[in-house]
Amino acid sequence: MTEAVTRAHRDEWARVVSALTRRFGDLDVAEEAAAEAFATAVERWPADGVPPNPGAWLTTTAQRKAVDRLRREAKRDDKHREALVVHEPQPTGADGAIDDDRLRLLFTCCHPALAVQARVALTLRLVGGLTVPEIARAFLVAESAVGQRITRAKAKIKAARVPYRVPSAEDLPARVSSVLTVLFLVFNEGYLATGTGPVRPDLTAEAIRLTRLLHALLPHDGEVTGLLALMLLTEARRPARVAGDELVPLDEQDRGAWDHALIAEGHALVRERLAAGVAPGRYQVLAAINAVHTSARHMHDTDWSQVLALYDLLVRIDPSPVVALNRAVAVAELDGPEVALAVVDRLEPELAGYHAFHATRADLLRRLGRRAESRAAYDRAVELTGNTAEIACLVRRRDQRA
Repeated sequence: MTEAVTRAHRDEWARVVSALTRRFGDLDVAEEAAAEAFATAVERWPADGVPPNPGAWLTTTAQRKAVDRLRREAKRDDKHREALVVHEPQPTGADGAIDDDRLRLLFTCCHPALAVQARVALTLRLVGGLTVPEIARAFLVAESAVGQRITRAKAKIKAARVPYRVPSAEDLPARVSSVLTVLFLVFNEGYLATGTGPVRPDLTAEAIRLTRLLHALLPHDGEVTGLLALMLLTEARRPARVAGDELVPLDEQDRGAWDHALIAEGHALVRERLAAGVAPGRYQVLAAINAVHTSARHMHDTDWSQVLALYDLLVRIDPSPVVALNRAVAVAELDGPEVALAVVDRLEPELAGYHAFHATRADLLRRLGRRAESRAAYDRAVELTGNTAEIACLVRRRDQRA
């Protein structure tokens, strides 16, 4: 029964919160009532059984909890009486092309009135359903900082009376960037879940679904197209990424198990952007890199010179240490592990707390025959990794290769 509630939380959390936000126009009310509804499910479902439509049951229960709470508060404070009024749905924007409560909630959480970090944290919590610890790991910051961002963001939305709707056509392009950042983080959390099992396909599916909606709304936006292509090409490899309880790295994956329909769709989107003749953004370049990887029938067929050229372009767009770390993997294939290790070691001040830094360094040290140093780097990577399947992979590679 606990599993049923957990599954319902993953599947229905955003639906319940967005439905209550649409009705009551208050994110605090929506989130707290949703949490109470799930708590009620934990108490009642073991005795009553799982309802035929868990989402409808949870939404109805949450609405009752919200109304009860607001009535209690209204007796103490007249300013809460207006919250009992049902909010009429707002225009969806862009000629009403899309009608989706979660998309409205997404744009509300990503409103320009909020700081960028607050937009991302709030959306991951309310739309993605991630916990505060999961969001903190995604940001590599303290849980208390994430909690404060979410609280302040909700207060700002209420004070500024941010509308619950998809922006109008003229406002939409300026709002898309922060939405894409959020969707990419949600997808990444699903693709390599923190503190849980190997993956959370519910999160990757939701990120792809919402990105498809954005692509339908903005079919000519290069970065929306690029992110959708990136997600599809990454998701296509998921069937081969886990064996038992262990993560399978790219060089060991059975490429015959990849989802070739998703690969074909992703490749078509990449070609579409190339044909547009417009300078690519970050997501388009990442999608192109993944297109090169998924075009190779075997690991040794990978066109590493093209991968490196694309990373060189990406570094100019996004000069982050993580991009530099990923670029070093291509450098190792073309110029050897010693050259790549020198690049990686220069990144240590910025990436000392990032598990992938130590895992990459461990592999390069192994290839150079520096076994003791490689083992120590693998150990550090294991210490910093929150995903159980990735830990199993690192331990195996450490013990077999270091």
